[in-house]
Amino acid sequence: VQLQASGGGLVQAGGSLRLACAVSGRTFSMYVMGWFRQAPGKEREFAAGIMWGSRTTFYADSVKGRFTISRDNAENTMYLQMSSLKPEDTAIYYCAGTRIATTQTMDQNVYDYWGQGTLVTVSS
Repeated sequence: VQLQASGGGLVQAGGSLRLACAVSGRTFSMYVMGWFRQAPGKEREFAAGIMWGSRTTFYADSVKGRFTISRDNAENTMYLQMSSLKPEDTAIYYCAGTRIATTQTMDQNVYDYWGQGTLVTVSS
């Protein structure tokens, strides 16, 4: 399985961006996928996740109501629509996935497939 993240860029506070994560390989067996982010000088943290089969979504409190995660089954692509962006959303965003059933879906340690990251910069 390979993940390719794209869509990052520079945006003003209050603006929007859509990230994409193209999934190739054995996508049919993916259990859960998510977006994580790492701000400068900080640890990588969970942002949003989606159960691949049921499409159930879940979010970190810091992005809830502003970010929307989704997937396109036909294109094997996962998206993160980000709105009302804040300077504190500035980070490298990584997509990730795992084929192993787990309840720890916000824990980055359970994810074994990772994309290369895409930089999002929000200016004030």
